[in-house]
Amino acid sequence: MRSEREVAMQRGFEGAARLGPTLTSSSAVLSRLSRSWFVVFVTISSLLVILPWLAPVFMRLGWTDTGRAIYAAYSFVCHQLPERSFFLFGERLTYSLADIQAAWQQTTDPMVLRQFIGTSEMGYKVAWSDRMVSLYTSIPLAALIWWPLRHRLRALPLWGLGLLALPIVLDGASHMVSDLAGIEEGFRAGNAWLAALTSNALPASFYAGDAWGSFNSLARLLTGGLFGVGLVWAMLPRVQTELGSAP
Repeated sequence: MRSEREVAMQRGFEGAARLGPTLTSSSAVLSRLSRSWFVVFVTISSLLVILPWLAPVFMRLGWTDTGRAIYAAYSFVCHQLPERSFFLFGERLTYSLADIQAAWQQTTDPMVLRQFIGTSEMGYKVAWSDRMVSLYTSIPLAALIWWPLRHRLRALPLWGLGLLALPIVLDGASHMVSDLAGIEEGFRAGNAWLAALTSNALPASFYAGDAWGSFNSLARLLTGGLFGVGLVWAMLPRVQTELGSAP
């Protein structure tokens, strides 16, 4: 008769034999993913970009539970202030704080304002702000542009990423400081400093507020896009090098 040690060793060999195909299968899946990482990245990032636009679509269709679920999910990554968001299915793409207050309630509390998602007349807001739309949309778009150029375009140095991040840091920080005085009460509300620098050469609507075409709106869109492009340019070449996938 075999000893207990021999029996244990035999069972171990049998277990390893059964586990072998599973490990091989898992390795094959991981290998396949490493070769198709770019497709996975673009697919996931595109879904993250598309979902906020589906929230107002679902609200319009009457699928309010689904729409509100998207708003709730994205509320963890965005302030969702309606005066700094795009609206679909309404008269305008953006609305001023006064418009929102007239349609809903007289408040400047950001925690209350962010709860306003729209009405059937005004349309419904996209589930994240204009800056977030610009930043996250620029990521899959920049990735699609980078892919055919990947063999000729070197990775952006980290100091270069820092430079492209600087505008969004300055713009975001100035908005935060300005909002400490109250929504549309701080220096970014009227941008008198910019009007003075440009000798009021542009229409008043450019300097004041957050509507589409205003300085605040354009600054958020531009800085978000720059940072998104910088992330792709700096990170994707490094990911490609690490995974060794350069077909």
